[in-house]
Amino acid sequence: MWLNFYDRRNLATLKLMTKYNKLVRDKIPEYIKSKGGAPIMHIADDSEYWQKLKEKLQEEINEFMEAETIEEMADILEVIDAISDFKNFNKNELQETKNKKADDRGKFKDKIILEES
Repeated sequence: MWLNFYDRRNLATLKLMTKYNKLVRDKIPEYIKSKGGAPIMHIADDSEYWQKLKEKLQEEINEFMEAETIEEMADILEVIDAISDFKNFNKNELQETKNKKADDRGKFKDKIILEES
């Protein structure tokens, strides 16, 4: 058997470890430590960070689709803010672009469902 003495004594701890490989909020490692855990983590390079931001956005959208809560909407907005910062999108320019699209094409307030065109 590959478990040494130390591993056998700490088998319960080993069983509780869960693999995530996902982007988490900045304070999550400290939270895990405060609960007695020992997070294994690394700092992503830009390429990995961009990929994980996209995965996190999809994760948060899926969670919102299930729960439809303000907390899940806040999580989506947090990821969108992180994406905007990473892509160096100017927040004023982003708002102007949003407003221009709304002026040109409208919003989604009228609940229009296009069936055919």
